Amino acid sequence: MSDTAISTTPAGNPSHTIKSWLSGSVKVWVSAVLIGQWMFGFYILAQFTMPWLMGQLDESQFSHMIRGYKNGESFNNFVLLLHVIPVMVISMSATLQLVPFIRNRYRTFHRWNGRVFLIVGFFGAVSGLYMTWGIGSRLSDIGALGVTLNGLLIPVFVYFAWRTAVYKKFAEHRRYAVHAFILINGVWSVRLYLMAWFMLNQGPLGNTRQIDGPADIAISFASYLLPMAIAELVFRAEKARSSKMILAAAVGVTCMALLTMLGVFAASSMMWIPRISAAF
Repeated sequence: MSDTAISTTPAGNPSHTIKSWLSGSVKVWVSAVLIGQWMFGFYILAQFTMPWLMGQLDESQFSHMIRGYKNGESFNNFVLLLHVIPVMVISMSATLQLVPFIRNRYRTFHRWNGRVFLIVGFFGAVSGLYMTWGIGSRLSDIGALGVTLNGLLIPVFVYFAWRTAVYKKFAEHRRYAVHAFILINGVWSVRLYLMAWFMLNQGPLGNTRQIDGPADIAISFASYLLPMAIAELVFRAEKARSSKMILAAAVGVTCMALLTMLGVFAASSMMWIPRISAAF
């Protein structure tokens, strides 16, 4: 996604200008994702990982979750921690997979970092589905459909990302890996979009306590389908000769970069920073 082609046409050519715009907007989008992922990673570290390492983990750290840690429920707590704790690792490392300099210069790191990300993402999807439908970590059935489809798609794209890498089909691998990255971070994107929505509207609008309002449902699906669609525009624009396709991708990525920046700011100021501060 961050390898947008740079035109070899003269600098004054409109095609060159649009491709430069597309390339720059992709870099801004990836940078916003990196900052947001690291903020989320620090939140997981402070809220869950440190108390777990110090043996101080209890129900209080999970009070804001639909169904969190329950003292005495060993297996369900294990699944919950399997779902939550590794997020810190992939939040702080997976975004580096999108940086061309690291991918090209540190290939061994890229391979092993990618393997860890895909494995953690796979188990995160399985544990998330179990939590949602196995132990009732949902407020309504309809409100859980978006995250359920997200969880079902993750193993599919993880498989193809892994398979294409094994067979050295790197162009296809890059495509599947980007989509796997978006899907695995779908629940993170929900937080961004929801907090951005609240900030823009100065409160809920089309949201319910059961997370099954029209805005809730739209955000639950848009959290991964929207960035996947924009990523596809970028992949198609890289091979396109039509300036219209490249322009559409540039506009789409610019909008996604702005939305991501707003979401990172909103989620950080309204959720992550206050909870990190409270943890210390």
